[in-house]
Amino acid sequence: MSEINNQRQEKMVHGAIWITAGNIISRLLGIIYIIPWLIWMGEYKSEANALFSMGYQVYANFLSFSTIGIPTAVAKQITQYNAKGRQDISYYLVREFLKFMLVMGALSAVLMFVSSPFLAAASGEPTNLIPIMYSLVPPLFIFPAMSIIRGFFQGYHDMRPFAISMIVEQIVRVVWILSTTYAIMKMGSGNYLDAVTQSTFAAFVGMIASVIVLVIELQKSGHLQKILQKKPSSVEVNIKVLIIETLKEAVPIIILGMIIQLYQFVDQLTFINTMKQFTDLTGERLLTLYSYLVANPSKITMLIIGIANSISGVAFLLITESYIQKDFKETARLISSNLQMMFIFVTPVILGSVLLAEPLYTIFYGQSEDVAIHLFVANLLLIFLQGLYAVFGIAIQAVFQKKKGLIYFGIGFGVKLLLQIPSIYLFQVYGSLISTAIGLAVTLVLFYRCIHQAVPFDIESLKENNSSIIWISLLMGVCVWVVEFFLKGILPVTGYFSSFVHIMISGSVGGLIFIVLGLKTRQLDLLIGERAQTLRQKLHL
Repeated sequence: MSEINNQRQEKMVHGAIWITAGNIISRLLGIIYIIPWLIWMGEYKSEANALFSMGYQVYANFLSFSTIGIPTAVAKQITQYNAKGRQDISYYLVREFLKFMLVMGALSAVLMFVSSPFLAAASGEPTNLIPIMYSLVPPLFIFPAMSIIRGFFQGYHDMRPFAISMIVEQIVRVVWILSTTYAIMKMGSGNYLDAVTQSTFAAFVGMIASVIVLVIELQKSGHLQKILQKKPSSVEVNIKVLIIETLKEAVPIIILGMIIQLYQFVDQLTFINTMKQFTDLTGERLLTLYSYLVANPSKITMLIIGIANSISGVAFLLITESYIQKDFKETARLISSNLQMMFIFVTPVILGSVLLAEPLYTIFYGQSEDVAIHLFVANLLLIFLQGLYAVFGIAIQAVFQKKKGLIYFGIGFGVKLLLQIPSIYLFQVYGSLISTAIGLAVTLVLFYRCIHQAVPFDIESLKENNSSIIWISLLMGVCVWVVEFFLKGILPVTGYFSSFVHIMISGSVGGLIFIVLGLKTRQLDLLIGERAQTLRQKLHL
């Protein structure tokens, strides 16, 4: 049994490494491009970024609707059938769901196209936002089917093709964004709305590249022909019944996974319109504040959140597998390990980012007013709650408590809705973040109680391990603060170059201290597996 558990842990670590690498690279590309993009936008940079974010926010919700959680549910089904030695059913399942998802893609694309004028008006931008939303309709046709292929690889615990497709998609997308933006803003009309529209249309171009990569990987691995072959006579599965069962499995997955999107969508629909009622700020100023509140921070915070979600998501199928086998001790251990992996990653990253908030923000957006930095810090602190939600959300699904999970999600979301307008009235631009924090906290408390009742895990051991992570992070933070204190006296943060110097010097000091202490205490072993021992040998620790 211990050998099987070790294999599960190694699968979790190996999958986490691939998907984390894919997320880091693709998301880094997705935030690095913002530097030249905003420079080329010139005086329109805040409005352009706000409109880009608003368009993508609506698009992200339709993406979630287009898949309704089916790829993850299909991955779970594939894992179960493969464990029973019925790979023939897995291939048949994928082929039939590909057909179904093409229909879902067409349906979601039509719905977004029809609803775009209404959603643009509700967001406070009835004219400028419509063409941006229209440009995001085409990728909706492709995304659901592409996601099924990614889910297929996930079901085989092979995250390499998944990660590679993400990276290629982002590279092609960024190339399209930068080339079209430069052509329009520097060589063409200079119309920033046209540049934003082409930047959002880049999602379609990148997605085509991703599909090509996934098909090549299917061909190389020998899966493609088996997926395309006729239904084997040995397969006795009613696909209609299976689709209904999978939808029952998938809908809770997608709803629980949309927490950040839905909370930000509420902010998009309420912030500008509510602030117009309670303040005398102009529409341009409110669009700029929305950029500070959501659009600008999310470019950076979503990198951290995405990696935390990836780390948590890798354990989903393994926790499910051990729970189905009634190995509750192993299930509890995997949940604890998942929590610890999240703490190891998120704690130092949040602390380091908060200490370097000014240069980190400035390197992307240039010098800005204090409210922009303060909102950025507040968004960074929210990541801790969002990271916990990622782990608990995965765990509550894996131990088949989805109905309770949906109820607790609804309670937290209801709290967010109830407090949204009063919070904006009392705290103005900070109000949306306060209502989000309270709503998330309510859901997290309910999630924790539910999971612990289903699979009691060793809280004391978890506290002990996480206390080590906290003191390591605090020691790292003190060192970064001291370095920053002296560095600001020598080279104040005034622009891109000085910000880069601060991040490189202070960030390197903090990163090195955390890695060394993490290796010495063996905390990093959970994140990087056997590679930790290799690093210890190289560093003579």
